[in-house]
Amino acid sequence: MNRFLALFVDKLMRHGDLEVETCDGAKRRFGDGAGPKIAIRIANRAAERELLLNPELALGELYMDGRLELVEGDLYEFVALAAENLIAFSQSPWMKLLEKVRAQLNRFKRRNNRKRAKTNVERHYDHDRRLYGFFLDADQQYSCAYFEHEGQSLEEAQLAKKRHLAAKLLVEEGQSVLDIGSGFGGMALYFAQIVGARALGVTLSEEQFAISSRRAAESGLGDRVAFRKQDYRDVGEQFDRIVSVGMFEHVGLNAYDEFFATVRRQLKDDGVMVLHSIGRSEGPSATNPWIRKYIFPGGYIPSVSETMAAIERSGLYVTDIEILRLHYADTLKEWRRRFLAHRDEVKAIYDERFCRMWEFYLVGSEVAFRVYGHMVFHIQLAKRQDVVPRTRDYVGEREAKLRKREGQKNSAALRAAS
Repeated sequence: MNRFLALFVDKLMRHGDLEVETCDGAKRRFGDGAGPKIAIRIANRAAERELLLNPELALGELYMDGRLELVEGDLYEFVALAAENLIAFSQSPWMKLLEKVRAQLNRFKRRNNRKRAKTNVERHYDHDRRLYGFFLDADQQYSCAYFEHEGQSLEEAQLAKKRHLAAKLLVEEGQSVLDIGSGFGGMALYFAQIVGARALGVTLSEEQFAISSRRAAESGLGDRVAFRKQDYRDVGEQFDRIVSVGMFEHVGLNAYDEFFATVRRQLKDDGVMVLHSIGRSEGPSATNPWIRKYIFPGGYIPSVSETMAAIERSGLYVTDIEILRLHYADTLKEWRRRFLAHRDEVKAIYDERFCRMWEFYLVGSEVAFRVYGHMVFHIQLAKRQDVVPRTRDYVGEREAKLRKREGQKNSAALRAAS
């Protein structure tokens, strides 16, 4: 093994039991021996050098290419062990300084203008439309579910997420709702079908636009729900309610002021907006280079402090904040289980390298929530202080009413089908 890599791994691995086998057949153990043994094999000297020079990027690349193989243990155990030790390692003064420098450099990265935003979205979301059907719920909610209790299914938790957001938005029948980054259309369709609101969803993804438009046509709710392939900044109307679920992570740090200024312009004076976004618990940082290169080009996970600073400059009032901690970890765990159950089908569409890439993405993302402390925040916004109730009691009350409506709609659908 490259002696410098050996020194690095030995310094990093203070906990756990990791065995590393190199291309010459030599094996070396690292850590304190606690926990299950995890063994990996590194294919060649070039792979060792890549790991030493840029471990955050190389770890995923080597796994994708098959140049880093798991001999014992599974991928989640390996990545989680590496993350746990990296957190302890990062507390050293020079690592803290390096992270601050990386966070500052992130501010100078390119702005997501309209052209670049469209390209970034296409690279992640415009895959073969069968891919997302293999691991998402039936409604194809590609964002954090809301698990109300232990053992709740993914389908139930995704429905609970839509219900929870609708309750926070205080949406009433006949009101207008804008869904910024509307995905496959489930959220906007919920507003139209269950609440009776008039919903408009906007997306930059060709695949998402095609699927959501088809769903709208098939629902028979063409007078209440519509979708556009449009940049949210180009929407000229005003709305009673605005929601954005899982889109803010694609805005980019340099465009936060523009995002909230746009929301303020599009929101009526008595309107309410809820922002649902992944966030960092540890404060501002830099995007993982592997995620930026292969999964979410142009993406950035905001801290609450960065987001709040932009909101304060916008003139909007923050009327409520909620932090969802492990909900996304459980969502990702179920996505990974479903993806692996369909792995052969995905491989037939793409190839082995793509399967390894997607598995590494799902594993790494789950580790980010379980080990690194990523979370999801809901920030409720308004132009006036008095447009939402003073206490949160209304959320539960509205959820109960929406749950009753869902039951009535399902009963009506079953009667129509019989």
